[in-house]
Amino acid sequence: MNSAPLPVTTPQPDNPRKRALRERVDATLEEIERWRRFNAAYHDDDRKFMRFLIPPGKRVLELGCGSGHMLAALQPSYGVGVDFSPKAVERARLLYPHLDFVLGDVEDPATLQGIEGPFDYIVLADTIGLLEDIDGTLRLIHQLCAPSTRLIIAYYSHLWEPILKAAEAVGLRNRQPQVNYIATADFLNLMDLADFEMISQEQRQLLPRRWLGLGPLINKYIAPLPGIRQLALRSYVVGRPVRLFPDRKYSASIVIPCRNERGNIENAILRMPKFGSHQEIIFVEGNSSDDTFAECERVRDAYKDQWDIKVLRQDGKGKGDAVRKAFAAATGDVLMILDADLTMPPEALPKYHAVIESGKAEFVNGTRLVYPMENEAMRPLNFIANRCFAYLFSYLVNTRMTDTLCGTKVLLRRDYEVLAREREYFGNFDPFGDFDLIFGAAKQNLKIIETPIHYKARTFGETQISRFRDGWLLLKMVWFAYRKLKAI
Repeated sequence: MNSAPLPVTTPQPDNPRKRALRERVDATLEEIERWRRFNAAYHDDDRKFMRFLIPPGKRVLELGCGSGHMLAALQPSYGVGVDFSPKAVERARLLYPHLDFVLGDVEDPATLQGIEGPFDYIVLADTIGLLEDIDGTLRLIHQLCAPSTRLIIAYYSHLWEPILKAAEAVGLRNRQPQVNYIATADFLNLMDLADFEMISQEQRQLLPRRWLGLGPLINKYIAPLPGIRQLALRSYVVGRPVRLFPDRKYSASIVIPCRNERGNIENAILRMPKFGSHQEIIFVEGNSSDDTFAECERVRDAYKDQWDIKVLRQDGKGKGDAVRKAFAAATGDVLMILDADLTMPPEALPKYHAVIESGKAEFVNGTRLVYPMENEAMRPLNFIANRCFAYLFSYLVNTRMTDTLCGTKVLLRRDYEVLAREREYFGNFDPFGDFDLIFGAAKQNLKIIETPIHYKARTFGETQISRFRDGWLLLKMVWFAYRKLKAI
């Protein structure tokens, strides 16, 4: 809680609709609260999903906060709510004295100028339907954003307009003012005009009533399914400000997990290009049956005048365990994974680094399924399975992904540290290491981009992936991800 209250801006509704809306809220605030209790199932589900999008302990600004119930439910470390209804703001301050509330019009530049940013999350829950100038208001929000700020916009699907009007007519819903029912495609265009880009979109709630427990059950497991979710009542868009950094320079830590890869260790160094402000290379040896560990140490010593090389020995099993150990020891700004089989050419790493360094994305996943492959680089059954799982995981993380199993993954170390702190949400579930990072990036609302590579055939050793054993693990991963990312 701040020691001094935030400045107050007197709301100045300049048009009849806005003036009538403010007067209506002030006159019917008690009635609005009664309807909130009557439709508790709908509001409970709405708050639950918003808490999934916004972890507790963040800096949160809610524009159009009403009586402050949503902002309080998000448990921010620093929470600010803005509303132009004096009575709503007065009630919010009484109910939630640990939060800050500003009386003002979110479309008035003076209101936002009096607020101290930046914020981790900026929320517009149903406010978007009441704005007179949507893209103009979104442009104003930039002054309260850092590059990592996420914009969360919740609104009613335009498909539900006749149903909601019918509910008002029969007394199942409080009568609402005229709102902007906007199709998602139109709304994304407005975001683009205001220099925001969408990261993900989700739909929730087919039955906004409890109905003896049937409503929550359908909303949890049925409503998120492909095809069906387009019919849901609530839409949630997660966006980020569009900012590029052409002159930013980042150091890089290149992690190379290696098990029985003795013949590839020196080639990884010989083929490694120079890029970034500084590079460190971290070999993580996974209890090989050949002398891979000794070869890593020999290469480290032989090239110590040219490269900053660390050699670690893995404690547990699996690539995921190796990556986590190496990332914990890394010091570079950008964390990169290079498979020791060198089927992903080390020469392509600067391209991945540049995507992160410039701000075009915050998580880069390689894809082997764009360019033609060398003979035997991927067996036909593996190729088909990869395509199927890519479709499933694209749906699960709300981002198009064609090759989730590509070992090349790149992200900022500071984002990984947040992912690691919040890993308990998923637990230690992933022996591969790929999905721990992909699901964590999706849960953190990072901007994910795939970058194609020219996939090469192995020149030394054999693949360590079992098609059938690991395929079964992937099927279990799909169900696990559905429960953690969709059935919320």
